[in-house]
Amino acid sequence: MKTMFKIAVVGLALTLGGCATDFAAPSQARQGEIDFIAANYTAADNLLRLVAPKLPKGASVIMATVVNVDALESSSTLGRGISEQVTSRFSQAGYTMIEMKFRDSVYMKRNEGELMLAREVSHIAKTNNANAVIVGTYAEAGANVYVNLKVIDPNTDTVMAATDYMLPMTNDVRSMLGKRPRGY
Repeated sequence: MKTMFKIAVVGLALTLGGCATDFAAPSQARQGEIDFIAANYTAADNLLRLVAPKLPKGASVIMATVVNVDALESSSTLGRGISEQVTSRFSQAGYTMIEMKFRDSVYMKRNEGELMLAREVSHIAKTNNANAVIVGTYAEAGANVYVNLKVIDPNTDTVMAATDYMLPMTNDVRSMLGKRPRGY
């Protein structure tokens, strides 16, 4: 009787363990979607690795909204989302992120986010005592969106670190770009 009970318990544990593993798998993976946050965190980690020798932890950093490379004065949910996640990762790594949403000194375009033109970077960084500014662009293509992020030294306007990556044009990405998802 005890043997039957042990077999039943082990069988139940294996069954539940298999269900738990399947349940824990991200739903995006089953739908062919990407892990948007992981992709942006990986890009931020690349920037952090490259900029670490030049920018000490605790340094003040401003994150500009990632903009459309073909229309530098406009962004999207995609660009704003990338900016928010890169900000999160830099903050998690020990950098002091200056929140620009509450500042009047930066050019704000309704529904676009914090947009900075290259000629304004030095002035805005100095006004806000920032040691660096992160800027970025995205370019839409047929099957992918290509993203470029740069950490700029506001005193010299030079690139301290840069990274490029690609996001597949999934339904989530299409939606964040303001496009109708495929299949609708």
